[in-house]
Amino acid sequence: MTETAHNGGGRRGSPWRIAVWGIAALVLLLPLIAMQLTEEVAWGLEDFAIFGAMLVGACGTYELAARVTSNKAYRAAVGVALAAAFLLVWMNLAVGILGNEGNPANLMVAGVLAVGIIGAVIARFQPHGMDRAMIATAIAQALVAVIAVIAAIAQLGHAFLLTGLFVALWLTSAGLFRRAARERAHAGAAP
Repeated sequence: MTETAHNGGGRRGSPWRIAVWGIAALVLLLPLIAMQLTEEVAWGLEDFAIFGAMLVGACGTYELAARVTSNKAYRAAVGVALAAAFLLVWMNLAVGILGNEGNPANLMVAGVLAVGIIGAVIARFQPHGMDRAMIATAIAQALVAVIAVIAAIAQLGHAFLLTGLFVALWLTSAGLFRRAARERAHAGAAP
């Protein structure tokens, strides 16, 4: 029996699977609800399409990770990393992390994601390497804020408040991957 079959990760009605996709559907409805309540939210079809594609990508990636392992720390680490990446992209597209959404300096945020993705590929998605990849991503996130403040692209308080949030998320993910690596070493099992 495979690990996926044993832990129920591949079942159609898995509570976690339903929860992840259900939350994504609710999050997709939030802008629609907000549009009914205020004129400040004015999304078009393309906005919903992009947001929906981002949600499908994040949820699909999480589901893939959940199917590969039964390690709860690894699953949580992937969830936190995906949430951080999702929020980073969403905020950057919506209002911009550095200045407004049209500021070309916001392209540096793509470098943060590139560090995480390249690190994950190099680590072959193994928990010990993923720990290091998330630490490198946290460092990249902090460097973007430092560069933005030095170049007078972003205000000190604004840049470091958001940076602190994302660095905390990346480091939380790193800690969970570290825990998954320890559990894996003790169990002598696959990720």
